[in-house]
Amino acid sequence: MARILSLTLNPALDLTVRLPLLEPGQVNRCEAVISHAAGKGLNVAQVLADLGHELTVAGFLGADNPQAFEALFLRRGFRDEFVRVPGETRSNIKLAEAGGRITDLNGPGPEVSVEAQAELLARLDAIAPGHELAVVAGSLPRGVSPEWFAELLARLKRLGLRVALDTSGAALHAGLAAVPWLIKPNTEELAEACGTPVVSRAAQADVAQRLHAQGIEQIVISQGAEGVHWFGPVQVLAALPPKVKVASTVGAGDSLLAGMLHGLLSGWPAERTLRHATAIAAQAVTQIGFGIGDAAQLARLESAVQVSALPEQ
Repeated sequence: MARILSLTLNPALDLTVRLPLLEPGQVNRCEAVISHAAGKGLNVAQVLADLGHELTVAGFLGADNPQAFEALFLRRGFRDEFVRVPGETRSNIKLAEAGGRITDLNGPGPEVSVEAQAELLARLDAIAPGHELAVVAGSLPRGVSPEWFAELLARLKRLGLRVALDTSGAALHAGLAAVPWLIKPNTEELAEACGTPVVSRAAQADVAQRLHAQGIEQIVISQGAEGVHWFGPVQVLAALPPKVKVASTVGAGDSLLAGMLHGLLSGWPAERTLRHATAIAAQAVTQIGFGIGDAAQLARLESAVQVSALPEQ
């Protein structure tokens, strides 16, 4: 299996509150409250670890409340290269209703100084050799500019790493210019970054063709319950997941990305890669938390995923 570097610049303590139905302005009684050390890059890393890969994790972590994250790194066997910064890592509150609707309340996170940014770059220079791939996922913390983020991606490429990118907004716009190997936006994120609607497959194909010409090899567009479109270098595939009972959609896209990377790194055929990744994402929405916990359930879901080839336009 591969050695993978996963960067989460703006991690979070996710507090998931389960309740039958959210009634704004009223007293709401909860069924459960569950806390996780999270962040998109860390969520991806946990699934990749379950798939057998060796992970180094890095980014910025608040020095005042690192305990949950350090416990996760120890439990998962992650190599910890996070730069500690003054203050607390942000907290995100997820209100998960029984019907599957999720309401997110995301905190701002600590301010990251220029000195901390320089320290992270120096660490990456030292640790990148020996890793096959860098995953860069999640939002930018306060103090980190899109321009610095683009330079981070370019630096990883100069260090010889393929870069898989999953972010949004200004970070995705800057990241596209850095020409990563793989991107995994959803339709809304891709539309915002490219300045054009991408709801239809034809519109997605047009945008994918331009990104391929720019040098981005793998374009994976997630569409929630409507499935995935994968515009690879030689073919276009679509996957439709089976219907499942939704506990939380948090982490589904991260699970999809991990599954795609596992198949690509393993040299699997494209159809097998997409089928397996889509099943991992479908399993993710049936649970609260991150990782592959039920191999038998995953196998059942994988057998029910519908994969088809689409004509290129």
